[in-house]
Amino acid sequence: MDETELLIATAVLALGTFAFRFAGPALRSRVKPTPKAERLMALAAVVLLAALVAVSALTEGHGFAGIARPAGVLVAGVLAWRKAPFVVVVVAAAATAALLRLAGVP
Repeated sequence: MDETELLIATAVLALGTFAFRFAGPALRSRVKPTPKAERLMALAAVVLLAALVAVSALTEGHGFAGIARPAGVLVAGVLAWRKAPFVVVVVAAAATAALLRLAGVP
């Protein structure tokens, strides 16, 4: 890809992003989604976040990340669910993964 194609692609993506961001406020008063559509959009955000967490926790490169990282994420999830302070959640998750790796668990 030469420099001109890269600049054109960047400009097209920038214009598309601007159009999407402008359309929200511009069409907000004209388009009213149904309550079912609003519920589905809220659920879609949760599903997307869960998928991102799963991919980040379970994979490294093109393969499985091992047991230590998902175990740390599991500890963090349980502590967050139990409403532990954020610092405690992060330190406990990191300590769990580090101790498992120190013990030889991949």
